[in-house]
Amino acid sequence: MNRAQLIEQIKTKKSFLCVGLDTDILKIPRFLLKKEDPIFEFNKAIIDATADYCVSYKPNLAFYEAFGVKGMVSFEKTIKYIREKYPQHFIIADAKRGDIGNTSAMYARTFFEEHNVDALTVAPYMGEDSVTPFLKYEDKWVIILALTSNKGSCDFQLMTDKEGERLFEKVLRKSQSWGTENNLMFVVGATQGEMFKDIRKIAPNHFLLVPGVGAQGGSLQEVCKYGMNKDCGLIVNSSRGIIYASPNEDFADIARKKAYDIQQEMEIELLKI
Repeated sequence: MNRAQLIEQIKTKKSFLCVGLDTDILKIPRFLLKKEDPIFEFNKAIIDATADYCVSYKPNLAFYEAFGVKGMVSFEKTIKYIREKYPQHFIIADAKRGDIGNTSAMYARTFFEEHNVDALTVAPYMGEDSVTPFLKYEDKWVIILALTSNKGSCDFQLMTDKEGERLFEKVLRKSQSWGTENNLMFVVGATQGEMFKDIRKIAPNHFLLVPGVGAQGGSLQEVCKYGMNKDCGLIVNSSRGIIYASPNEDFADIARKKAYDIQQEMEIELLKI
């Protein structure tokens, strides 16, 4: 999916919601455990329930890799299901890869050729040659970790150099020379609030993937106030607040309602552009 197609989906859906498929077999409704593939059955129900109100899905690889081959089969089935039934949706593999060049090339082949996702989260710590192999694929996206929502983000990301530039700002500036606004996004946590203003000074046009709204306490309104640009420029992820909204047999219906509620808030914010 290219930039124009993504923007068109946001306008059509009046939504920039991404549903995170962080599917923990210990948290899904117990009746699903009788199924042959409980994780996939849960994902399928969530996808069918929320597809009308979101533009993206983001399975987190840790929740699939934890179950070995069986978990990766569930991941593959989930990607295939979205591709076949909801091809207009933007699929992000949240894998946070990034290694020396030839290893990154293999990761890129895995996710962009074998799994055929649209985007992949990448850790930039090892520098340019660890990221550029992912950027060689047409209409595929690299989403670089910039300023994250976790408590430990201040340990390194806010460190300053002699000129007063913070590490996350250096990552933003340097990485823009590797790609463009058509194939490069940045992860910025919703809990960072007014820091979005500083992000937009450096990367005014790039899309931002924003986790941390909902269960982690980030404010959608604050994210939009400081982070939205003329094309929206945001993909806001909600995982636990949607997929685990109910532990009962009505889980998909409740997930649909939660997704709808967020979409309605997003529609209001989009009117402000």
